[in-house]
Amino acid sequence: MWYNGVYHLFYQYNPDGALFGDKMVWAHSVSYDLIDWIHLNHALYPTEPFDINSCWSGSATILPGNRPAILYTGIDANHTQVQNLAIPKNISDPLLEEWIKLPQNPLILPPNGVEPDNFRDPTTAWLGPDGKWNVIVGSLSNNQGTAFLYQSEDFVKWSEFEAPLYTTDKTGMWECPDFYPVPINSTNGLDTSVMNPSVKHVMKASFNLHDYYMIGSYVSGVEKYIPETDFTGTSVDLRYDYGKFYASKSFFDSDKNRRILWGWVNESDSTEDDLGKGWSGLQSIPRQIWLDKSGKQLVQWPIEETKKLRTNEVNILDRKLDSGSVVEIEGISASQADVEVVFDLPELLEAEFLNPTGIDPQQLCTDSNAAVNGRLGPFGILALATEDLAEQTAIFFRIFKTQNGYAVLMCSDQSRSSLRDEVIDKTTYGAFVNIDPQQEKISLRSLIDHSIIESFGGEGKTCITSRVYPQLAIHEAAHLYAFNNGTLGVRISSLNAWSMSNAKFFNKGSLDNIASH
Repeated sequence: MWYNGVYHLFYQYNPDGALFGDKMVWAHSVSYDLIDWIHLNHALYPTEPFDINSCWSGSATILPGNRPAILYTGIDANHTQVQNLAIPKNISDPLLEEWIKLPQNPLILPPNGVEPDNFRDPTTAWLGPDGKWNVIVGSLSNNQGTAFLYQSEDFVKWSEFEAPLYTTDKTGMWECPDFYPVPINSTNGLDTSVMNPSVKHVMKASFNLHDYYMIGSYVSGVEKYIPETDFTGTSVDLRYDYGKFYASKSFFDSDKNRRILWGWVNESDSTEDDLGKGWSGLQSIPRQIWLDKSGKQLVQWPIEETKKLRTNEVNILDRKLDSGSVVEIEGISASQADVEVVFDLPELLEAEFLNPTGIDPQQLCTDSNAAVNGRLGPFGILALATEDLAEQTAIFFRIFKTQNGYAVLMCSDQSRSSLRDEVIDKTTYGAFVNIDPQQEKISLRSLIDHSIIESFGGEGKTCITSRVYPQLAIHEAAHLYAFNNGTLGVRISSLNAWSMSNAKFFNKGSLDNIASH
C-alpha cells in the first residue's frame, strides 16, 4: 500500500527456514520509490489462538480518516483458516511498525460446507453505495472455485452475503483473489471503491500455479459479477503472466494515480539448492497495470521508477537480421540488463499458415523451440548466454498467417538455459500476443537479473517471467544477443539496452543513512 508518502510491502516469510513453514509471518519493508527498500521488524507474528499456526496472506484497506487496516488469514489452534483484523498501534508512526490484532478476532469463519483449509486470502475491501464494506475471500466450495462475499458497516462485524460474488466449476481452489476497477479510457488506476459506467472490473484468482483473470461488469446492490468471458479451464483463459508468477496482489497508488501489481516468483531449482542458499522465491519488479484500448485484456509494464537503475546505454538502429543471424549486444552487463527491441517484418506476407483454434501456445513453443527453423521466426533475444551459446534463454516470436489475419506467438525457451542437471525446471513458456503485425511493430522488453527474466511482449500485452540458473553464463561471462533463426529475414528497427544497477536494501538501523529521502 501507499500511505502518507511511504510504500509498504508486506509479504509471507518463514523466519525459521528457507522454505514455506508452519509459523509464517507478515514481514514488512518500506520504500520511498518502490526500488530501494528498508527492512523493518515483522508486522504480524503467530501469537494468538486465532493465528497461532501462521499468519497467512490478506490485504490492506485504507479506511475513512486515512486509517489503514489489515485483513489476513490466521491458521488457528485447530488448523482452521479464519479471517482476522489488525490495525496500527500508532497511526502517527510514519513507518507503521507495530500492529495490534483486534480482540474480537476471528471476524470471519469458514461457511458451512467449506473445508477448514479451503478459506483464505481476503482482498482489499471496497465501500458500496449503501455504505457497506465488501470483501471477498478465496475458497473451494462444492468442488467450485469460489469468491465468498462478506459485508460490514464497521469493518469489524462481518456477515456472509446470500450468494458468492462468483463461482466456477472450471477451476480448483481460489487463492489470493483480487477484485478492482479499471477505467475504460485511461491508463490511470482507481481506488477499489470507484464504481461508475466508465469502469470495468477485474476478477483475478490464483490456481493451477498461475494467476488468471476476467474482465467484466460489477452490479453493486445485487452484488453480481458478470464476466465478458468466463474461465474455461483451457489455454485461452487470460493470465497476468504465462511463466513463473503467482499469488499476486495489486494496490492503488493514490500518489501517482496508478494501479500497481506485485507477483511472487518462485524457484525452479531444487529444494536442496534453496536450503543451501538459505532462501527461496522473490517478488517481481512492480508493474503498472491498466485496461488495453480494446477493452478485452490488461496491459502491464514495469513501473517508471525502474529506469533509475539504468546505466551504460547502447543502441542498435535499422539492422537487418538474415536467416541464422546472431548479433551480440555489447557494452552492457548482460547479467543485469534492461533491453527494449522493436522488430520490422519486411517479409510478413511470406509467413507460414497456422490455424490457432485449439492450439496450446505453450506446447507450440515447446515443440518449435528457438532452434527449430520456421519461416518468420524464431527471432528475438538470447539472454544469459555463453559465448558459444551452449547456455542460453531465448525469448522469441514466431509469426503465422491465419484465416483472418496473423497470429503472433511469444515464447521463453529455457531448454538450454543451464548445463546443470535435470533437477532444474526448464519448462518452456508461451502465449499468443493480441496484436496485428500489419498495423504495429513487434516489440519486446526484457528485464534480466541473474536468475530471473521478466519479458513484456507487444508493449505489455503478454508477459512471461522465467527463472533460470546458468552454470557458466554468470556475471561477466554472461552475454546478450539478438537473433533470427527463421528462414525469412527480419529487421531490428531499434534496440536500446542498459546495464542495471543493484537496488539498495537497508535494515531499520540504517535508516539514518537515507534520511535525506
